[in-house]
Amino acid sequence: MTSKKLVNSVAGCADDALAGLVACNPSLQLLQGHRVALRSDLDSLKGRVALLSGGGSGHEPAHAGFIGKGMLTGVIAGAVFTSPAVGSILAAIRAVAQAGTVGTLLIVKNYTGDRLNFGLAREQARAEGIPVEMVVVGDDSAFTILKKAGRRGLCGTVLIHKVAGALAEAGVGLEEITDRVSVVTKAMGTLGVSLSSCSVPGSKPTFELSADEVELGLGIHGEAGVRRIKMATADEIVALMLDHMTSSSNVSHVPVQSGSSVVLMVNNLGGLSFLELGIIADAAVRSLEGRGVKIARALVGTFMSALEMPGISLTLLLVDEPLLKLIDAETTASAWPNVAKVWVTGRKRSRTAPMEPLAAPDSTTAAGAASKQMVLVLERVCTTLLGLEERLNALDRAAGDGDCGTTHSCAARAIQGWLKEGPPPASPAQLLSKLSFLLLEKMGGSSGALYGLFLTAAAQPLKAKTDLPAWSAAMDAGLEAMQKYGKAAPGDRTMLDSLWAAGQELQAWKSPGANLLQILTKAVKSAEAAAEATKNMEAGAGRASYISSARLDQPDPGAVAAAAILRAILEVLQSQGA
Repeated sequence: MTSKKLVNSVAGCADDALAGLVACNPSLQLLQGHRVALRSDLDSLKGRVALLSGGGSGHEPAHAGFIGKGMLTGVIAGAVFTSPAVGSILAAIRAVAQAGTVGTLLIVKNYTGDRLNFGLAREQARAEGIPVEMVVVGDDSAFTILKKAGRRGLCGTVLIHKVAGALAEAGVGLEEITDRVSVVTKAMGTLGVSLSSCSVPGSKPTFELSADEVELGLGIHGEAGVRRIKMATADEIVALMLDHMTSSSNVSHVPVQSGSSVVLMVNNLGGLSFLELGIIADAAVRSLEGRGVKIARALVGTFMSALEMPGISLTLLLVDEPLLKLIDAETTASAWPNVAKVWVTGRKRSRTAPMEPLAAPDSTTAAGAASKQMVLVLERVCTTLLGLEERLNALDRAAGDGDCGTTHSCAARAIQGWLKEGPPPASPAQLLSKLSFLLLEKMGGSSGALYGLFLTAAAQPLKAKTDLPAWSAAMDAGLEAMQKYGKAAPGDRTMLDSLWAAGQELQAWKSPGANLLQILTKAVKSAEAAAEATKNMEAGAGRASYISSARLDQPDPGAVAAAAILRAILEVLQSQGA
């Protein structure tokens, strides 16, 4: 089946994409009649070397995103995954020559169509008396045996744009720029891996992968790679990639070894999430440094994509200080990242966390009956939440991401681990405060924040007294904090509905001679009824408020969890004869 794309037309998508970039970037202009973007300050380049690059569209932000002072002068774009027309390349060369530049360097990825079309345009321009040189970039490290076509041009081409751009901005001549960047092209390598293919607008995916496979060593046009490997962890895949790229048995390897200094590029091939990109970047840094490689700079982002391909490429460029200065040179290109001019390796990456304030000493012994009873309560609550994980997740899937049970189970396991470390504080105020910090750190999500708020506020009235009126006041304080910051109210179909119903019953604890268990039993029954009633409510807060009420025919998972917690507390206290 043809993939869905947000385009106006298949035929015009490359023109529209380039027009959109120019429309939003005042420093760029289109060359009339051609799919060419140029610096809008072209006339300021008189007496300097112009840099032109390009290729098929679908690799955005390459190449037009790298037009700017200190990088490219202009870009010639073809249709998706198609080399640009010779006439447009020649028109771009003429345009920069007429602006007074002293020569033009064409930076071309090593693909047959690009070599032919840029090469032909170069010959025609030289026949017109325009000084033009061409550098062909082949940084692919996939092939262990070199093919006649040579190494493909991949994301490392962007680094050549940067180095050449810095030299041109410094006023270096055409011949010297050509010679110096030609040397740099031989000091880098790139390797890609993908979870699946991409699809050209109007077409089907270019290849298929099974659920447990990834493609290693693929290009940037949807073509298959050198081999398929089984799905593995990010650490394992990155290690495999670096092994392949740097192995001396690989004829296209980059000679990186212990003690080498490199620039690392972690490039999103188009469809990978930023979360995954960060995981890959971390794995690459750890793996390289574990091999004794020193990372001078790490560039992470989308530099040269393959439409929506969910994959990454790693590029390694061997650098010394002079080359690093060219990488660091200023540029106005919109797609070049703002990277600190600081070595990655050797930098301290963490700061000591602040000390927690010292807690007031317990006024009762931690081994007392109250403390033992609290341990039993917490253990029952944890067991209850772990048993409800699947049910809560199922309820949550109707209104969100289906993780309510997982979140509560995470909290339960954190509490269980904490109890194993030693007896909890016997002071109720200190206990609630400790639980608040634990849930805020370990539970996550809005539930963790809401429970944390509730427990922090509820602890305050218990600092002075721990009788039944104080516990009722603690419930009031917790509910007030949840409403203040969570913006939910009773009837909004949230966990607050259960807690609010229980809190209303617990007001009776403030009366002289109140019976703890009788009132708590009523409170639990009210909470459970309120939780069940949420299935008939229209959500007024939380993620469920964005879902049509017609789809919400089950009780709110947060309300169910809160009622279950109260039920667990009651059962322990009843069994203890509290």
